[in-house]
Amino acid sequence: MGIPKRIKAISGQHSLVDGIPFQLPVQCAPSPVLMAAFPINADKAKAVLPAEVHPLRLRNNKGLLVITVINYLGTNIGKYIEYSIGIACTHGLKPAPPLLPLLLMNTFGTGQYVLELPVSTKISVKGGKGIWGMPKHQGNLNFNISDKTVSSQYDLDGKLVTYIEIARPSFSFLPLLNIPAVNYCAFRGMLLKSSIYIRGTAGMKLFKFANAKLVLGDHPRADVLKTLEIENQPLMTAFIPDVIGTLDDHIESWFLHEATSPSTLPEGFESVIDLPLDETWPSPPSAPIIGETFGNLNR
Repeated sequence: MGIPKRIKAISGQHSLVDGIPFQLPVQCAPSPVLMAAFPINADKAKAVLPAEVHPLRLRNNKGLLVITVINYLGTNIGKYIEYSIGIACTHGLKPAPPLLPLLLMNTFGTGQYVLELPVSTKISVKGGKGIWGMPKHQGNLNFNISDKTVSSQYDLDGKLVTYIEIARPSFSFLPLLNIPAVNYCAFRGMLLKSSIYIRGTAGMKLFKFANAKLVLGDHPRADVLKTLEIENQPLMTAFIPDVIGTLDDHIESWFLHEATSPSTLPEGFESVIDLPLDETWPSPPSAPIIGETFGNLNR
């Protein structure tokens, strides 16, 4: 566990990939993060996942919807917000037994399949999607921290997609010592696996002590989330005020496959190759926070 020696060995070196200059490692300055994990129907989750990954199953056929928002205060490609919506998953030919992948993460390829990943800047889209295959696109995002809550809103085309708010833990004392986290994404007709190593101090609440609110707006990109049968009691909420994420430059990939020949051309390099190295943010979100509401915060 921890950052691979290879990444440490090349620290301080320089790379130029797809026109984007990097000084290695690909790492952020200490930045705030909010997280929330809601139980969902695992069978419904399987219906929106590719064949190569399976929903991580808890007891009673429950899966997990994981929302992670990072307000990057400094990276190799500037400042931006990243709003991740994913389903906890395993990787392999067969589904894993319930719960066991939480303990044997390497054995079962435990991670999350990223459904949505809006970001603030075009350079983040160009790098994240073009190099790591992440489903990034530019969106209207904010990240707000108050004494009692942490929240983030995601708008697109003037409509609300999602809004997440968690009760802020009183203390952040849980040390995270370069904990690895795995992302699976679909791009160019392939499944891509990338890893990030997380360091910081987290405030975390579990089970009935976790309080959060999730609102799904009227934008069509929220429709897939409405099929997952999201439960109101979050399994976990967390706030990390000072996370340092180190993104591994090593990537794995596999061909996506179906029983019949795919009829739709998957998104490819044409979606990113002409994007500029632009760090400009769009306007902040302004849509009314109205829609299907889940969670137990302020309810």
